[in-house]
Amino acid sequence: MYLIREVFQAKPGKAGALVKMFKAAMPHFEKTEGMKNSKIMTDATGNYWTVVIQSEMEDMGKFFTDLRGATASDELKEIMKGYIDLVEGGHREIFVIE
Repeated sequence: MYLIREVFQAKPGKAGALVKMFKAAMPHFEKTEGMKNSKIMTDATGNYWTVVIQSEMEDMGKFFTDLRGATASDELKEIMKGYIDLVEGGHREIFVIE
């Protein structure tokens, strides 16, 4: 099992809009991409306007395959419309759950 953290640095004042977008997209990710135990988190300390999506996945091969086609769904395209206008950067963390 793997723990995946997608860490986003939102533009100033845009973290709330990004969280709203991710909350709308999360059922799609869980249904089509096999994500489990997903959480959306925001900063309490550290860098301002940080948004983290944390999920568990069984199969990293499936994760990377699905990642390439993540916006193939018209429904998801509509939900994520304007995403790039909310984000300054970010990174991904992947851990093995022992």
